[in-house]
Amino acid sequence: MKNLAKYLSVIIVLITFGCSDVIDLKSESNISVDNFYTNYSDLQVGLTSCYKGMQAPLSEEWSMTELRSDNTVENSGTSTSTVKHDLTYLDQFYPPATHQGVYNYWLKTYNNIRNTNIVLNAAGANYNEATTAIEYEPVTIPVTLAQCKSIAAEASFIRAYHYFNLVRLYGGVFLIHEPITPEQAKTINRSSVNDIYKLIEADLKNAKDNGSTSAYSANSQDLGHANKWAAEALLAKVYLTLNRKAEASVLLQDVISNSGYSLQSTYANVFSVNNEMNSEILFAVRFKGGGLGMGNPLPNNFAPVNSGNAVINGDGDGYNSPALEIVKTSSSYTNYIDPSSARYATNISSFTKGNAATSYFVNKYMAPTIIAYDAESDWPVLRFADVILMKAEADGNVASSLAYINQVRVRAGLTALTSINVSTTANFEKALATERRWEFAFENQRWFDIMRFTTTMSTLSPSTDQFPGLKMQGAEYVMKKHLNNMWTKLYSGFTVLPISLTQLLSNANPDRFLLPIPQYEIDTNSFITIPQNPSY
Repeated sequence: MKNLAKYLSVIIVLITFGCSDVIDLKSESNISVDNFYTNYSDLQVGLTSCYKGMQAPLSEEWSMTELRSDNTVENSGTSTSTVKHDLTYLDQFYPPATHQGVYNYWLKTYNNIRNTNIVLNAAGANYNEATTAIEYEPVTIPVTLAQCKSIAAEASFIRAYHYFNLVRLYGGVFLIHEPITPEQAKTINRSSVNDIYKLIEADLKNAKDNGSTSAYSANSQDLGHANKWAAEALLAKVYLTLNRKAEASVLLQDVISNSGYSLQSTYANVFSVNNEMNSEILFAVRFKGGGLGMGNPLPNNFAPVNSGNAVINGDGDGYNSPALEIVKTSSSYTNYIDPSSARYATNISSFTKGNAATSYFVNKYMAPTIIAYDAESDWPVLRFADVILMKAEADGNVASSLAYINQVRVRAGLTALTSINVSTTANFEKALATERRWEFAFENQRWFDIMRFTTTMSTLSPSTDQFPGLKMQGAEYVMKKHLNNMWTKLYSGFTVLPISLTQLLSNANPDRFLLPIPQYEIDTNSFITIPQNPSY
C-alpha cells in the first residue's frame, strides 16, 4: 500500500496555494508563497503537491495521445453528448481551437508547472537561459544545499515531464520557469521548440545529477519518487526524439547495468494493484483509492457504457475503445495484438449485454473499487521494458538490439525473432515499432512513438503505396491507413457529426498532428499577439 501520510500532506498544499483557473497564474498565492516555506518539511510538502498535480493532466492525456493514434477510437457515432463530440474531433483530427479538452489538458499541465516552479524557487534552483543549466542560489530557510538539490531534482523531473509532453503535442509553448505575476505572464509569448527542449534537458540533467542513486529495492521508502534512473530514462527518450541516439544509448546502458530495475516475470504482474511500484516501474503517476479524492477515474472512463457493475463498480463511460483492427475483428487486419500472447488479456477485454453488440474495452487499469472513479491503479510512465526497447532503438540493427527485443517478446509468450526477421534496417525498425506498440498499448506512448519514428527511423511505410496519388511517409501513412481501415467498420456509420472518407483522410496531415494553442490564451491577451498553429 502507498504511504498514506505522504498523500494526505497534499491537502495542506492545496489549501495553502488554492487553484488557478487561467494560464497567467492569477492566484495571489503565487506572490506570497514564500511565507509558506520555512523549513525542509515545508519543501517536502510542496514537492508532494507537485506529484499530486501530475494526476489531473492524465484525465485528458489519453485523448491527446492514445485516441489520436491507431490504437483506440471514439465509437459513439450516434451520441449527442458534447463530451463524445469533443472526443470525435480529436479522434478524427479536426478539433477547433476552442476545444475544451485541449484547453483542459493545457491548463492542468501549466497549473502543475506552476507548482514545480514555486518549489524550485523556494529551493534556490533557477534555470539560467543563457547557460541553459539549473543553478543554485542561497536560500534563507534552514536547509542544507544537499536538501535543496534533492528536492529540486524531483521537481525538475516533474517539470521536464510536463514540458516534454507539451512541446510534442503543441509545438513551441510558453516557457515559464519561475513564479511570475499576472502582469509578467501577459508578456510571455511562445518560445521555440528548441528553447523548450533546452529547458527539458537542463531539468533532466539536474534530476540525474542530484537525484537518488540507490538501486531499486522493493522495501525502499522512496518508491514513487523520481530518482536518477527515471531521469536518465526520460532524458534518453528526449534524446531519441531529437535523434541524438548515441547520447541516449549511454544513459540507457547505465540504467540497465546499475539501476537494479528489471522485467517482471509476467506481463500482467506489472500492472497489478497488489504489486505497485514493482521492479519494472521506474516512474508512475500514483493514485490512492478509498474516498480520499486521490483515486484514478480512468478505469470508469474506459469501462463500457451500460455495463453496470459487471466490469467496474459504478458503470463506465465507454471512452478510449480499442480499435477493431488491433482486436482482430476482421481477417483483413494484419497488425493486431496476438490473442495468444500474455498481453492480450491484460490489455483488452469485452462486454456483451443481451443482444447488443460486443464492446471491447481497455482492461489494463481495471481494479476493484468501492467508489466510482476512485480506483487504486497507478499509471506507468517509464518501465524497464521501455528502457531496453529504447536501447535497441538507440543502437540500431545489431545483435544486442535483437536480444533486447526478444526479452520483451518472450516475456509476452511470443516466439523470439531471429536475424532473418530483421535482415534489413526497414525490417528491424518495423519489428521494433510493432513490439513497442503492443508492449505499451494504452499507456499513452503510441502517438509519441509514431511521431518520433517519422524522423528517427528510415521508414514506417510499406514499399507499396496504399493510397495512390497521396504523398506521405511515416506518421501520415500510419494514420491514414488506420482511418481507412476504420472507415467501413466505424466512421461510415456516424449519423451525428458525419464525415466523408476523403475528408477523414485529409484531416490526417502534419499540420493537424499538432494540437491548437487554446484560443482562450490568444483571445484574452491584449498585450501581445500569440501565433496559432497552422490550419487552426
